[in-house]
Amino acid sequence: MAQYFELHPDNPQPRLLKQAVALLSKGGVLAVPTDSSYALVCHLDDKAAADTLRRIRQVDDKHHLTILCRDLSELASYARVDNQQYRLLKAATPGPYTFILEASKEVPRRVSHPSRKTIGLRVPEHKTLQALLEMHGAPLLATTLIAAGETEPLNDAQEIRDRYEHQVSAVLDAGACALEPTTVIDLSSAEPVVIRQGGGKLSKLGL
Repeated sequence: MAQYFELHPDNPQPRLLKQAVALLSKGGVLAVPTDSSYALVCHLDDKAAADTLRRIRQVDDKHHLTILCRDLSELASYARVDNQQYRLLKAATPGPYTFILEASKEVPRRVSHPSRKTIGLRVPEHKTLQALLEMHGAPLLATTLIAAGETEPLNDAQEIRDRYEHQVSAVLDAGACALEPTTVIDLSSAEPVVIRQGGGKLSKLGL
């Protein structure tokens, strides 16, 4: 049975965040709000948790997972970033953008794309999620919470609890969040390629 944490949207309670972090440390998968719908998150270095995350979403190892980072400097530790890419990242973070980049050695091989060796990276702009990342003290592995067979992401905490109460360890409810996935941009090639147009405006990046 999933635990249900009701968090203040502007000042999330540290004691509840601490409980959520404890669940992550035990291999739990959490449903958390972001600035672009809900996401499933787990500990980056936990293989079993990553497998559970993929199983809930019903995606294979060729589906790009995303590493959620607290800031741009942390993001740069998990990807190979040149000066041009860095300028683009700086213009877009924090915000509802996911960037596909070549994974650095800090990324466990089992979570990067098996043939391309790439990974999704993102710095979210959501107070509760940022507070969770800060309390956790490290990035989290994530994927947008889209139910199997559906195309729209979920954003209602109670509905998520009803659907996934036996699959996730906890649902974090910080009030309504967006119902639009991130804009996904592949920076692993010579030129940026827009994979998905979502909540992030391309004009902000000059694309």
